[in-house]
Amino acid sequence: MDEHLDWYPGRSVLVTGGLGFIGSNLALTLDALGARVTIVDSSIPGLGANRFNVEGLSDRSQVAAVDLRDTAALAPLLAGQDCIFNLAGQASHIDSMTDPLADLDLNGRAQLCLLEAVRASGLRPRVIFASTRQVYGRPERLPATEDHPVRPTDINGIHKQAAEHYHRLFHEVYEVPTVVLRLANVYGPRQLMRGRGQGFIPIFVRTAMEDGTLSLFGGGHQERDANYVDDVVDAFLRCGPPTGAAPGSTYNLGAEPPFTLRSFAKTLVAIAGAGTLANVEWPADRALIDVGSVSTDHSSITADLGWKPTWSLADGLEATVAYYRLHGRHYW
Repeated sequence: MDEHLDWYPGRSVLVTGGLGFIGSNLALTLDALGARVTIVDSSIPGLGANRFNVEGLSDRSQVAAVDLRDTAALAPLLAGQDCIFNLAGQASHIDSMTDPLADLDLNGRAQLCLLEAVRASGLRPRVIFASTRQVYGRPERLPATEDHPVRPTDINGIHKQAAEHYHRLFHEVYEVPTVVLRLANVYGPRQLMRGRGQGFIPIFVRTAMEDGTLSLFGGGHQERDANYVDDVVDAFLRCGPPTGAAPGSTYNLGAEPPFTLRSFAKTLVAIAGAGTLANVEWPADRALIDVGSVSTDHSSITADLGWKPTWSLADGLEATVAYYRLHGRHYW
C-alpha cells in the first residue's frame, strides 16, 4: 500500500458531490481503503448524481441528501471529519452562460456556505477543492503552469475562480487547510452520458457506441489533454493526509502528450468498433467561449506529491467503453 493510502483506514471523510462522476469513484475508493465515508449530495437533476454510482458501498459509509447551501443540515455532518473532498457543483460551460445565476448559486454560494460551515464549527479538517483548468481561458502559452494568467472565457470558469479564492482566503484568514486541484478533461466509469453539460468525452463515447456521427467543430484540430478517473482519484488521495499537499497549494492535473480532438475521435471509434467522424461548423454559442488548444503542466504536483498519470488514453478509453457496455442503461 502506498504511504499516502495508509492514512485513510479508520478515518472519517466527507465527499461533497459524492453521487456524481468523480465523487463516486473517490468515495468507493475511500470506502475500500477502510475509511468511514459520508457522501453529501443534493441530487439536483442533470448534474450527474446517480445512486447506482455507489452500489457496493459498505455499511460503514453513508449517503446524506443535503444541499451545501442548507448549512443547518450540513453542520452536524462536519463533526469528526478528518478530511473533506469538495467536488460539488455543476460543470456545464454552456448552461452557465444561459443561466448564470444558477451557476453562481451552485459554484459560488454553495462553496462559500460549505467553508462558512467549516469555519463556524471550529473544526479544521483539510478541504480539497475540485476546480478546473478552464480558469485559464484561452492560454497564452502551453502547457499552462499554475502561474499562468487566469482569464476565464465563461461564467462557469469565473465562478470556479471565485471558489478558488474562497478556499484560499479561508486558509489564509481562518486557518482552514485548503488545497485546490485544477482538473483537465476527466473521463471513465460513472459519468453522466446525456445532456450537453458533461464535456465532449461522454458525448463522443456514447455517440460512438451508438454508431452515430461524432461532430468535430472546425475540423477537430484543437488540442486537449485528459485524465482517466482513477488517476484523478489518486491525486485527491495524495492531497488528503496532513503530510500531503501544503495548505494553500494549487495544482494542475493533466497528461502528455496532448491530442487533437480528431485523433481522439479516431482512437475512440477504433476501440468502440463503431461511429463515424464529420467536420461541422462551430455553433455560435460554443465558438464564443471556446478556449482553443489547451493543455496543462502537472510537474508541480509530480514534484511535491509524486503524482503522475498512469493510464494511457487508449487503455482508459478501452476501460470506459467496457464499463458502459455493461452499465450504459444507468447513464444514457
